[in-house]
Amino acid sequence: MRRATTKPAADFLLGRVGATPGVLDAVSLGGLRTLLRRHAAGDWGDCTPEDATANDEALLNGSRLLSVYETAGGTVWLITEADRSATTALLPSEY
Repeated sequence: MRRATTKPAADFLLGRVGATPGVLDAVSLGGLRTLLRRHAAGDWGDCTPEDATANDEALLNGSRLLSVYETAGGTVWLITEADRSATTALLPSEY
């Protein structure tokens, strides 16, 4: 459950976007695009409250960003590198 606080505006650059074979098998391209839009908008999905707080802080200090989404095909992670050069969609088992 997300806390009710003021968080920094998201809208960060995703950089080069990639997806692992597991994600491409688990989620449609349209579904992946939706997850990427949510991630870029600062909707961290189903990550822990600690990870959500870390993401909110990362928007200010330029650290790595992690979103977690539960989909019909399984859990999908989106990780954006600290330098915002790349975002990768992967399954937890592929980490």
